[in-house]
Amino acid sequence: MIPPAFEYTRPDSVDEAVRALADAGDEAKVLAGGQSLVPLLRLRLAFPELLVDVGRIPELRGVREDGDTLVIGAMTTHHQVVHDPLVRRHAGLLAEATATVADPAVRHRGTLGGSLAHADPAGDLPAVALALDAELVVAGPAGRRAIAAREFFVDYLQSALADDELLLEVRVPRSDGWDFHYEKFHPVAQSWAIVGVAALVRRDGGRIAEARVGLTNMGATPLRATAAEEALAGADGPEAVARAAEAAAEGTRPAQDLSASPEYRQHLARVLTRRAVLTATGMG
Repeated sequence: MIPPAFEYTRPDSVDEAVRALADAGDEAKVLAGGQSLVPLLRLRLAFPELLVDVGRIPELRGVREDGDTLVIGAMTTHHQVVHDPLVRRHAGLLAEATATVADPAVRHRGTLGGSLAHADPAGDLPAVALALDAELVVAGPAGRRAIAAREFFVDYLQSALADDELLLEVRVPRSDGWDFHYEKFHPVAQSWAIVGVAALVRRDGGRIAEARVGLTNMGATPLRATAAEEALAGADGPEAVARAAEAAAEGTRPAQDLSASPEYRQHLARVLTRRAVLTATGMG
């Protein structure tokens, strides 16, 4: 299908982009990698009057260290995230999960910031951002502000970004010394995950001292499996992990669609949490 007509601008700076968004109000859309927006345009599910292409802004790309935090530009592609040595060394869960996104063509064009701003609960990276306790920095007419990942995703395909704000960077605390694994179930290669689990585990003396579990596609937003996280504390073997994983679906409200029923998704959340934690820790 052919997209509806729209105006197009390609700013060279963050300030230029913010001004364009502010002038257009809720009639503008940001074009990052385009892997989510372009299909919506072609299907006429989005009708922006203006596309603001931020691909020319150098500030939005790259990975750097800031003390104990990695700062990843919003326009950094999935491919760059997967292969960046700082990400692989200090935020391995993000590198591992990003490597499962779609296919190589999408990973070369799609961006970390675009995936997060799209706020699709079936996307792999929002749940990872939750598990990593990431922070998202945005810019608007009033200046810059930081939004914790747990507050960024507010509803289905809705984020805390205002219409006149631009996502600049993602700040990820270093997770050196933590075990990690991203486990997802998808019926065919390159398809959306029916359910995904991002597990981050810190051990002390053979026991799990702390766990963070992010859930993909288990509600209108990505979720933390807080009941399972609490139950995992102190787990010292496969049996204990399996018992704790039974709590993974507590408080979730997964969708009913052609891929799966809510009950099946809840079953998958329990199974995949057990697998993710056992794989991460090597207890299995």
